[in-house]
Amino acid sequence: MKDKNVAAILAIFLGWAGIHRFYLGQVGLGIFYCILMFTGISFLLMFIDFISFLVMDRDIFDRKYNKEFLDADFRRYDTDFDRRHSDRRRRTSREERREARMAREERRREARREREARREREQYRREKRETEARKPSRSARPARPKAPNPYKLSGIQKYKDFDYEEAIEDFLKALTVDAKDVAVHFNLSCAYSLTEQHERALHHLDKAVEYGFNDFDRINTHDALAFLRIQDEFDTFVENGYRLKTASEPAPPPQQQKIDTNNTLLEQLKQLGELREKGLLTEEEFQMQKKKLLG
Repeated sequence: MKDKNVAAILAIFLGWAGIHRFYLGQVGLGIFYCILMFTGISFLLMFIDFISFLVMDRDIFDRKYNKEFLDADFRRYDTDFDRRHSDRRRRTSREERREARMAREERRREARREREARREREQYRREKRETEARKPSRSARPARPKAPNPYKLSGIQKYKDFDYEEAIEDFLKALTVDAKDVAVHFNLSCAYSLTEQHERALHHLDKAVEYGFNDFDRINTHDALAFLRIQDEFDTFVENGYRLKTASEPAPPPQQQKIDTNNTLLEQLKQLGELREKGLLTEEEFQMQKKKLLG
């Protein structure tokens, strides 16, 4: 790459022979200066070239005498720009493919949830039709199948999708529908164990055993209860027959005992009413049992 300062030095010292023109790649002008050297005109021209090189802007000098180097730089810049632009397009394409894949997976999960909900509804309707088709007598009519607990179903689905916090909320709502649902208590225990809330996990596991859960091998091997099994309280829980220890309470005062007896009577009357509504007791049988309780 040619330098204007070098060209100016060559012009002032050897410009009479056109050396600066040869340096700048202007061979024709260099030969012309050599011819004029014998006339003395080249000495005047070399002084003019010296002054022009000194006052000339560097960018103008480069555009005039270093054009091939500037073109090479521009080509290199264009090549780098094209490569960066191509890399950016490839990155954008990868991101779009990843987003499309995530969208497809979300659609598949949504379709799977819809299929399971549809299967639950169809099973419920099928069981309902079979029950109505048998049409048993009123006194021997079995209890109607309960409609699926929507919070229980949504909690199970969220549990399968590893959304344990939302699953816990739905399971707690399911207990407001049926507080003695063994499966809900066991699932709550698993969800609390997975979120490392061992006290609540142990509480609901105790409730599940209280309401009839007796698969103790599952308690000892279930992966979701691994965090709970490493707690000290779990060993005490197992030693106590898979139940939490309850502190002994003093006997209630007579007034409290009377209230408890009344509460028990109310519960028995309520159970009789439920049996009558389910068709397991006729009206006469209901009145007879009611008189016995109140007698």
